[in-house]
Amino acid sequence: MPQDKKKAHFELVAERLIEQLEKGTSPFQKPWQSLGGLPYNPTTDKKYRGMNSIWLSMQGFTDPRWLTFKQAQANDWKVIKGSKGSLISYVKLFDEKVVKDVNGNIVKGEDGKAKKELQKLDRPIITSAVVCNAEQIDGIPKLKIENLPERQWDDMKRVEKIVSNSGMSIQHGGSSAFYNPIQDSVTMPKKEQFPEASGYYGVLLHEMAHWTGHASRLDRPMIAKFGTQEYAKEELRAEISSLMIGGELNVGRDFGQHAAYVQSWVSILKDEPFELFRASSDAQKITDYILKFEEKRNIEQKQEASFMLHDNISYKGDNYKVTALLPAKRIEVTIQSTEQIINLSPKDGLYNSLSKAMSQQQSKIIENANNPDESMINDNRNINTDSVRPKR
Repeated sequence: MPQDKKKAHFELVAERLIEQLEKGTSPFQKPWQSLGGLPYNPTTDKKYRGMNSIWLSMQGFTDPRWLTFKQAQANDWKVIKGSKGSLISYVKLFDEKVVKDVNGNIVKGEDGKAKKELQKLDRPIITSAVVCNAEQIDGIPKLKIENLPERQWDDMKRVEKIVSNSGMSIQHGGSSAFYNPIQDSVTMPKKEQFPEASGYYGVLLHEMAHWTGHASRLDRPMIAKFGTQEYAKEELRAEISSLMIGGELNVGRDFGQHAAYVQSWVSILKDEPFELFRASSDAQKITDYILKFEEKRNIEQKQEASFMLHDNISYKGDNYKVTALLPAKRIEVTIQSTEQIINLSPKDGLYNSLSKAMSQQQSKIIENANNPDESMINDNRNINTDSVRPKR
């Protein structure tokens, strides 16, 4: 593995980001558009979130597709010999344990093997996995890239819908863009002052990220003077969310102002590497909040879930484990209480109910992740709780 296993994942990401910020090669300072958007898993169509999205974006690949060795193997694709995987972290809510009777003896199933069941953990565990980029895999289909010029008009319309539906107050005039938390309004230069539409909307989405911090929305501390750590931390959140939203909507961003914050970000990340985890979690909340303002472009797409193998979903007092991913977005799930195995398609009511339950479950994980003292315990690299708390 290329990463130092003795260090927590957030420390590894912070160190790499510091290195790239100082060299001017971080994801925040690349003025070109990704060929395929944000990092995602091609076997599940599920995007990587939060800090994992940033981490994978910094690995130097142009292909946004990432998957595990087992997922590649299941599709008869082969990881190129000598390739080095990238570590990601995720929250584990359930653990598979051997069933024992009242006397402590192992209970065996009809097949003679030890019977196992999923048990909900008292506290979530931050664990890890290794993923490889599509450029490191033989046999994977070539990445399909949409014609960017043709997409751009639709992308700008999507941004217009988001801004319009949000009800955000916007004033035009002057030569600077900023969010005023006292007046709860955004000030922007006029559209004709931008050489390209994507530049205008990129800046607007950045300021919209700040707008979400108002007490009536995501309620973040917003009153801070320029040059302070608090100001830089809010800018880091807006910048990360800008990266995520820009990747989703194919909207460029203004890179001129970034140099003013780079040294502040480097200083913060060196003193408090865990701040990157908190900032990434907040940025994901900002991204989700803003994208919800978009009208449903495809109702069926919204209803269909993107499940991953081994997903554990709590629903109506029972647990459903995804045991197989089938063609046409169908899934096989095992019901914990009865061990019943059922196949579901996007047309089934239970399929959509599990999708909603999983979304709610993921939202709670993100909220809990912002408070490491309550939600974090040892991960599989034996990092104790004290080691993941921010330095004071």
